[in-house]
Order: sequence, then structure tokens, then C-alpha cells
Amino acid sequence: MKKVIPFIVVLLTVSMFSVAAMAASVEGSVQGFTCVTQGKVCPVGQEDPMIAAENVFVVLTAARKFYFVPNLDRGIMARHINEKVKVEGKMSGTYNAITATALYTWRDGNWNKVWDQAMQNIVFEDLGIGIPSTP
Repeated sequence: MKKVIPFIVVLLTVSMFSVAAMAASVEGSVQGFTCVTQGKVCPVGQEDPMIAAENVFVVLTAARKFYFVPNLDRGIMARHINEKVKVEGKMSGTYNAITATALYTWRDGNWNKVWDQAMQNIVFEDLGIGIPSTP
């Protein structure tokens, strides 16, 4: 029994670090996936035609790495195209993706929360829509 206790302590410690490592935030700008994969920035001043042409939006960091945000609706991402954003959530260990718990936009030198799951749930409840399960 004495040999099992240190093993359990190590196992719990490792699992705590792996869970903590998965919580993250990503800062960048919302861009169309097609533009990013072609090495272009979505054209400034032509956001509406660009939104009509794009089906998938990502967050592109200053390091030119992009992240999918699979649980944010396309409309939410499209609303913030070419804006500086921060996404907080759980980072995928396998893919370039972050499951959002909150979305912030940069305005007047501050991060302003524009979306989180609780906000969305309140709207769904007010409208009598069933709350979708989170991935």
C-alpha cells in the first residue's frame, strides 16, 4: 500500500498539470480561413463581400499561426472580422483549435467581453430555445 500512494500522488499531479496546460487564451485577429491559407489578410474595407465568400473564420495570431474556434457560430466570428480579439478557452491537444469559453474585442485600450457561454445560455432561455450541449 505504501508503494501505491506515491504513484497516485504523481499521477494526480501530472493530470492536474495537463488540465491546466489545456486552459489557454489566444490573441489575434479574426480572418477568413481561405485568406489565411493563401497567405492574405482579409481586405480591409471590403468585409461584407469577404464574409459572403468565406465559410470558416479563424483567429490569426501575430506569429501567423491560426486557430479554429469550433464552438463559436460563424456569425459571431464574421461580426469581428479584421478586429483584434482574444479567445479564452480549452486548447485542443491535437488540432489548431480552442473551444471558447469567452470572446473579447480590443476597444479603447481595453478587452471587452462580447460573448461567453453564460451570455448565450441566457439568450437561449429568454427565447425558449433549447440550450445546445457544449463539445
